[in-house]
Amino acid sequence: MTTYSGPARLTLASGTQVSGMASLSTNQRGGVAGWGGTFRPDQNSEEIRNAGEGFSLELPYDQIGSVSIVGVRKLLATQILVTLAGDGPVPF
Repeated sequence: MTTYSGPARLTLASGTQVSGMASLSTNQRGGVAGWGGTFRPDQNSEEIRNAGEGFSLELPYDQIGSVSIVGVRKLLATQILVTLAGDGPVPF
């Protein structure tokens, strides 16, 4: 299993870029390879709460992966945690 934990930037469907911290890993379940993890944005946005597909996650050194937002949960009064599912090649 490969992992990444550090700074990232989520690009939303509107083109808005949101900086934050990502914690990602690859997984192997039943012979199906994939990747995903969580993203904690620096600032909360209503647009992030709208789950969907077609977003991208940029890691340092111009590594970019396509992601879908599969869940959003509240951590504290002002923070949220976004659950991501990777689409396509692993960017880390």
